[in-house]
Amino acid sequence: MRPAVQRGFTLIEVMIVVAILGVIAAIAFPSYMESVRKSRRADAKSALMAASQAMEKYFTERQTYATATLGSNATDVYPTTSPDGYYTLSFSVASTASAFSLQAAPTAGKGQTSDKCGTFSINQLGAKGVSGGSLNAAACW
Repeated sequence: MRPAVQRGFTLIEVMIVVAILGVIAAIAFPSYMESVRKSRRADAKSALMAASQAMEKYFTERQTYATATLGSNATDVYPTTSPDGYYTLSFSVASTASAFSLQAAPTAGKGQTSDKCGTFSINQLGAKGVSGGSLNAAACW
């Protein structure tokens, strides 16, 4: 009589597969998160461009940036948050009231605080910049 043949995986084979999957996950997850952060940068860039255009319209109508405000009121030039909420917008006006600088800083708790670009900025001349990150403006914009 011939003994029955058992089929299946040994514990060693299963452990090897689990170890390989763990190594792949450890490499892939950080890359995935960086890709997500990079795609969310478009939220800051589009918000800054729209706010910059709104500021220019405001200046054309009033010949000053001094009285412009960001917020949720109907009289505000642009909201204080980006469309998807990953960035908080702020601005400063030069003492001459004929120049401005808009900033988009990562909103705390939204996953962008560890982004390599940090805070985005644009001014009335269209000069784009970043601060507080490890990448330069050319790589981020």
